[in-house]
Amino acid sequence: MIAPATISEAQGVRYLHLGTPLWVQGAMRIRKPHAIELEYVQRMMVWMLLAPEHERCDGHAAQLGLGAASLTRFTHSVLRMKTTAIELNPTVINACRMWFHLPANDRLLSVLQADAADWVADGANAGSVQVLNVDLYDHDAASPVLDSVPFYRRCHRVLDDGGLMTVNLFGRDASFERSARRIGTAFGVSQVWTLSPTREGNTIVLAGKGVEMPDRATLEMRAESIQGRYALPARKWVRMIRPLPDPRTIDA
Repeated sequence: MIAPATISEAQGVRYLHLGTPLWVQGAMRIRKPHAIELEYVQRMMVWMLLAPEHERCDGHAAQLGLGAASLTRFTHSVLRMKTTAIELNPTVINACRMWFHLPANDRLLSVLQADAADWVADGANAGSVQVLNVDLYDHDAASPVLDSVPFYRRCHRVLDDGGLMTVNLFGRDASFERSARRIGTAFGVSQVWTLSPTREGNTIVLAGKGVEMPDRATLEMRAESIQGRYALPARKWVRMIRPLPDPRTIDA
């Protein structure tokens, strides 16, 4: 069942919900629509630390799960990247267009009503993406809707060489360790890093396709640039990024 999108507002922030106000699916500060409001969504931009400044806005960014369109607005309207967002729920797309400043499709933006599993499985998308953001939760927010080794292998295939993926792991029934191992199986454990959990329990996983983690001095220099130019707390990301804590992988 696809739950309808609903809206609430409090203290200058507009929230997106699915069916119930119990779980927040996304948020936007009304007076700053292009700023990323939620901390875990800000951390989904940690891939910027691994991209040299002159390449940061190059290429194609794709989001699996639209939420309140925070990442989509940012990559499209702030970074001016080619951006594709895949969202199954048509009421979420409509709500984002009406209430969350999601632009109409243009030469840089394509918002598709589609199943993310089908999109990553489509061979036509192989190697087409430099940045992939994965945030796939239903109205219960219990565990990721798509969270298997075959799914993450398809995400790996979608990425171009040197591409980067960030995944939000959160949920009452979700196991971070199990999900992180699955990502490690698909990408190789040496290509997976994690950030510390947020207060709300969101843990962001960063995975690369043939990338090299820069040294600490380079990360700090890039963080200063990102924080100064985009007002994202990138200096904090440098302090919390770690290799995948458990190198074992699983088959399921």
